[in-house]
Amino acid sequence: MSMQPKGSGEIPAETVRVARAAFPKGSLAIRVRDELGSLFTDEQFADLFPVRGKPAWSPGRLALVLVLQFVEGLTDRQAAEAVRARIDFKYALALELADPGFDFSVLSEFRDRLVEADGGRRVLDGILAAAREKGLLKTAGRARTDSTHVLSAARQLCWLEMVAETLRSALNALAEQAPEWLAGIAEPDWFRHYATRAEDSRFPQARTRRDEVGLRIGRDGIRLLEAVFAPTAPPVLRTLDEVETLRQAWVQYFHLVVGEVRRRDPKDRPPGAMRLVTPYDIEARGSVKRDTFWDGYKVHLTETCEPDTPNLITNVATTLATVPDDRMAAVVHAGLAARGCLPGEHWVDAGYPTAAQIVAARTEHGVDLQGPMTGNTTAQSGGPFGEDAFTVDWEHERVTCPNGVTSTQWHHRHSQQGLPVIRVRFSPADCRTCPSLRACVSSPKAERREITLRHRAEHEAVQAARTRQQTDAWKDRYKIRAGVEGTISQGVGRCGLRRSRYQGLAKTSLQHQLTGAALNLARIDAHLTGTPRAGTRTSHFAALCPAELTLDGAKQGPN
Repeated sequence: MSMQPKGSGEIPAETVRVARAAFPKGSLAIRVRDELGSLFTDEQFADLFPVRGKPAWSPGRLALVLVLQFVEGLTDRQAAEAVRARIDFKYALALELADPGFDFSVLSEFRDRLVEADGGRRVLDGILAAAREKGLLKTAGRARTDSTHVLSAARQLCWLEMVAETLRSALNALAEQAPEWLAGIAEPDWFRHYATRAEDSRFPQARTRRDEVGLRIGRDGIRLLEAVFAPTAPPVLRTLDEVETLRQAWVQYFHLVVGEVRRRDPKDRPPGAMRLVTPYDIEARGSVKRDTFWDGYKVHLTETCEPDTPNLITNVATTLATVPDDRMAAVVHAGLAARGCLPGEHWVDAGYPTAAQIVAARTEHGVDLQGPMTGNTTAQSGGPFGEDAFTVDWEHERVTCPNGVTSTQWHHRHSQQGLPVIRVRFSPADCRTCPSLRACVSSPKAERREITLRHRAEHEAVQAARTRQQTDAWKDRYKIRAGVEGTISQGVGRCGLRRSRYQGLAKTSLQHQLTGAALNLARIDAHLTGTPRAGTRTSHFAALCPAELTLDGAKQGPN
C-alpha cells in the first residue's frame, strides 16, 4: 500500500453537530481534539509507505487510533469497531459519519511499520509537541524516573517444557521448509513426543524419571542438529531462526561427556543476559529484583512533576530484564535531550545514581541527578580510619592518614568492572611501626594501608551527595520522587504495562511508547476537566497510627 495524504483535517460539519448533541459534556476524544487539534499528519509517517500501490488508510489517523486504543484498553477488533460506530472517535479523527473505517488487521500492519522505523517515538513526540504548544508541558524544572518489570507475552516454562518446546518449534519450521527431508530423517518416537505441545504432556513427577525425559529430549535435539548441519542437508535449513534457537538452547542446557549427552550444571550455563527462557520470545530474559522473579523485559518511565501543569511522560525506555538501572541514566538523558525535555533536577531512586552518572549528567546535559547514593561498603569504610578520614591532596597526588602519614604511591588503574580508579598506597616502613596498623587495615597480615579512589570529579560528587542526603531538607525534597509510583500504577491498571502484548524487544518497546502517549492524553484530559490527582490511599486502621510512630518498613514479627 502507498501513503497518499487525505483531506484538510477539518471535522465535517455534520460530525460536529451530531457529536455535540450526543456528548453535551464532551468526552476524552472530543476534548483532546478541541484542545490539541490534529495531533498527527500523514506526512509524519510518509517514509513508512511506498510511493506506489493501493492507497493506505490515513497513517496520521491510525496513529491516533492506536493511542486511543491504549487509553481505553481496547483490542484491535474493538478499536476498529469504535472507529466505525462511535461518534466521539469520528470527531477526533475528523471523519464523515458514514465513513466505514477499516479492517482491524490494518492496526497490526501499521504497528509493524512503526516497529521497523522506531515509529513509536514519533507518536509520543507528537503528543508532547502538541502539549508544549498549548503550554501544558514545562520541562525546565523537575522530572522523575522509575522502572518496573514487564512479563513476556510467552508463558513461563520449566526447563523440561523449554527444551521440549524448542525442539518442537524447530521440527515444525523444518517440516514447513523441507517436509520430505524431515520425513526421511525423523525417528518414529518423535511423532509421539513432539507432535503436540509440551503443556499437553504429563511429565513424570519423580526426579530421576524427569532427568531421563530431559536427556531423551537432549539426545533427540542433538540428532536433529547433526542432521541439519550434515553436508547432505539443504543449506537453507541452517538459516532458519528456529534451528538457531535450538542450537543456542542445547548449548545452554546440554553438553557431551565421552560421547554421551548430559545436562549442564546450572553454574556451567551462560550468564542471564544471554540465557534463553522461551523459544517463542528469544529476546526475553529472566531476572530478579528483591522478591520479584520474572521472564521478560524492563521499562523506565520519566515524567515531569510541576504543580501547575499535568505530569506528562517525556521519555520511555524499554530494555532487556537483565539491564541494571544504574546504566540507564545516560540513556534517559539522551532521550530527553533529543526531545528538548531535559529537566534541571532529575529525581530517581537508589538504583540509578552512580558517581559517573552524576558527573556525566551535570557536564553533558546540565542536569542535577538526585537520588540516594549507596554508602561505602568496603571493609575499611567506617571507624576512625575509614576512607573518609583520609585527606586527599589532588594537586600533589597524595593522601594523608589521620595520624599525619603521607602516601608514597599514586597510580591510575582500572577496577574489576573496568572503571578508571586511583590506587593509593602507603609505605610499609611508615605503617609497620604505626600502633594503629591493625585498626587501619582489614587484613591481619597487611603491612601497609591501600586506598582505591575514584577520579576527582566523581569522588567529590559522591562526597557532596552523601553529605547532602543526610539533611532533613534534602529528605523532604526527595519525597517528590515517590509520585512516579502512581504513574506505574496507572500504566498497569489502564494499559497493562507489566505484560507485553507482543513478542520481542522492538514490539514491546512500541507498546510502551504508545502507553506513554495514552497516559499523557488521559492526564491532559484530567487537567482540562479539573479532575484532582488521586492521593495516596490509606487504610482506616493505618490512619489511626499515632504521629510519633511510622509504618515505613514495618515488619510482621512473632510477638
